[in-house]
Parts: sequence; structure tokens; C-alpha cells
Amino acid sequence: MSFKDKLLSSYIALEDHLEFDSPLHDVRNNAIKIFEEKGFPTKKDEEWKYTSLNSLLKTDYSVYSNKERNVELQDVRKYFLNEIDTYKLVFIDGVYSSFLSETTHDTLDVCLMSAALNKKKYKPVIEAYFNKAAKSDSLTALNTAFTKEGAYIHIPAHKEVEKPIEILNFSTGNEAAMFLQPRNLIVVGENAHVQIIERHQSLSTNKVLTNSVTEIFAEKRAYVDYYKIQNDVESASLIDNTYISQQRDTVCRVHTFSFGGKLVRNNLNYFQNGENCDSTLKGITILKEKQHVDHNTLVHHISPNCESHQDYKGLFADSSVGVFNGKIIVEKDAQKIDAYQQNDNILIDDNATINAKPQLEIFADDVKCSHGCTIGQFDEEALFYLRSRGIGQKEARGLMMYAFANTVLESVKIPELKVRINKLIANKIGVNLGFEL
Repeated sequence: MSFKDKLLSSYIALEDHLEFDSPLHDVRNNAIKIFEEKGFPTKKDEEWKYTSLNSLLKTDYSVYSNKERNVELQDVRKYFLNEIDTYKLVFIDGVYSSFLSETTHDTLDVCLMSAALNKKKYKPVIEAYFNKAAKSDSLTALNTAFTKEGAYIHIPAHKEVEKPIEILNFSTGNEAAMFLQPRNLIVVGENAHVQIIERHQSLSTNKVLTNSVTEIFAEKRAYVDYYKIQNDVESASLIDNTYISQQRDTVCRVHTFSFGGKLVRNNLNYFQNGENCDSTLKGITILKEKQHVDHNTLVHHISPNCESHQDYKGLFADSSVGVFNGKIIVEKDAQKIDAYQQNDNILIDDNATINAKPQLEIFADDVKCSHGCTIGQFDEEALFYLRSRGIGQKEARGLMMYAFANTVLESVKIPELKVRINKLIANKIGVNLGFEL
């Protein structure tokens, strides 16, 4: 039985346990039909030209965990941002951990998707927002059909959340191979502010494939600051689908730090539905061995007088593979757009590969749009200059790597997280520079 057939059979079993009058009943059934028709994406699909899922789909994944494993704080503490107080939503093999989490319903909702789906008081928000920004591609549809658990975050109007929110998904290795599908819904009300950190982490070397979907809705004048930390073990793979719907005068920023995992695919989609939207997409990728990271971005400028800024940096060693496929669409009525896209890459070793495909589709005539891509190796003259000043080769290369990534790091707004990222980068490149950016 193929993995696709296994999922379709599992959905039939799941449907027997779902309430017929659930607001998602028809949504789920329509979604599984989309997945059944389209199946998993292949390299024949233009957007997946450089990334194949074939090797992953040969594994016999468990769709549901048959046993629970208790995880102690000492087992996962190092993955939390312990330096500051945060709200925490922690999931173990897809199941909520109340012991490790800190939720709230005090002036805002930081709680569970399962609660939002099953309690009447959340029904208006679910009906208004759930699956309204997500595209109908096969992997998103698969997640929609199986939606059961994840983060539900609702920030009311004029609320500035006083501390960041962490969403942490852990897989324990209870199963030989596990398939996880977390679903997050984040609604940020008018003039509200929030900072969110998301992480997926395997606690064993057993195989895990995560198909995650996050929908973010920013109402008028909202501010969303979102960080994705991807530094998983080499037996873990992640397909991350994030959809952001912006209303007028909003600021939405996403930073993606991809340092680990076997195969990582980041689908990041912005939709500017009102004037004066500001969208920021930044990322740092540092890979080694046979790791593969694919950044697929879309900024859809629908309304006039908006901005978007993309800046992705990549460092690729050994036989690693990087992909950057960035698309900017400017509709006919979206005049006065300022859109910037830049992707810069360094191939540390000759066997490393980068595939870059920046794209502009512009239907308006009064816009300022630019895109660029660079692929190269270390500047030998700069390296020689540093070494001539008494700096060792390893440290000199490390300095150059830090300088290369600094345009992304400098815009991180949580100081404690910035320190953590700096340490991750230093560890990844194998140097101790003795300073922080």
C-alpha cells in the first residue's frame, strides 16, 4: 500500500469519530478530495522542480501514535527561550502537553486548536478565518483534512502581548517513523501586536515527516513578528506551509533560520489585501552533508501603496542543496508598490548546489520592483587580508560568514533570541568568535 493510500484509508477511520455537525465537516471532505485528486507533488510540478519527496514517501510512517511518552522538562528545556518569560504551547508527538505549556485566556487566547474546533464560543472565529487564507494545494489540503491539534492564538483589538509566544512541536521516536500534521490559526486584531517563535524538534533519530500549516490574519494596523527556528536532526524532514493575510496599514515580518533537518521545504505566502501593507521575509540557511532546504516564497500585491522586502542568505557545504524560488505578483490596481527581493549564496564546497529562481509578475505600470541573486565562493582577497592580520583561517572564514548573514540578524527584534541564533550559527560553522552581532 502506498503512503497516499494509507492516508486515504486513515481519513475514512478518522471521519467516523468526527461530529457530523462540525463546522469543518464539509471543509475536511472537500480537502481530502483535493489530495486524492492531486496526490503528493512531484518534480513535474514547476514549484517543486528542484525538490523531490520520493525518498521520504518510501517510508512506512505511522499516522497516529499508538502510545504516549512522558517528556520531562529537563529533556526539552534547552529548546525553550529560557532567558525571558514566554507563553508556551508544547506538543509531544502531536498531543498537547499541559505540563510543559503555559497558556492563557486572560484578555487574549493562547490555547489549542482542538478546543477552538469543539467549543461554541470559538465558532465565529473558526468560521470567519479557518482555511480562508490557505491555498488549495495538495499538502495544505491534506493537513486541512486531518486537522486535529495545533496552536490557536487570538489577539483582540488594541492588545499588545507583553511577552512572546512559543509554539514547540516535539517528536519522541515512540514510533519507528511518524507523520505529524500540526495546524495553527493566528488572528491578530486591529492595532494589536504579537511576537511568535515556532520550532519543530525531534528527540530521537527515528524518522519523522511533518506537514505543518499556519494561517496568520493581521487586521488593520496590526503588527506580527514571527520567527521560525529549524535546527532538527538529520532524520527529520519538514514541509512548512505559512499563509499570511494582511489588511491595511499592517506590518508582518517572518524570519526563517534553517540550520538542520534532512529535507526542509518552506512555503511562505503573503497576501496584501489593503493599502500601506509592509511585508518582510528574511532567512538564513546553513547546510552541510546531504541536507536540502527549499525556500518557496510568494508576495501577492493586491492593493496599492504597499511594500515588501525579501532577503535570504545561504551557506552550503559538502553535498548540501539549497533552493530559492521567490515570486512577486503585482496586480493591475496595485500601483505605487515598492518590492525588493534579494537572494545571496556562498558555496563553501565544490559539491554543494544552489538553485535560484527569482520571479516578477507585474501588471501595474507605476511600481518600483527589483530582484537579484548571487552565487559565489569566499572572497580570497578578503580572506587573505584577515589572515595577514594574524587571524587564523577558520576564524577568518567564520568572521566572513557572520558578516555575510548580518543583514538578516540585525532585524531580529527579540534580543534574547538574537543571542540564541548567534550561538547556533557559531556552532554550525564551528567557531567561537567571542562576540555577538
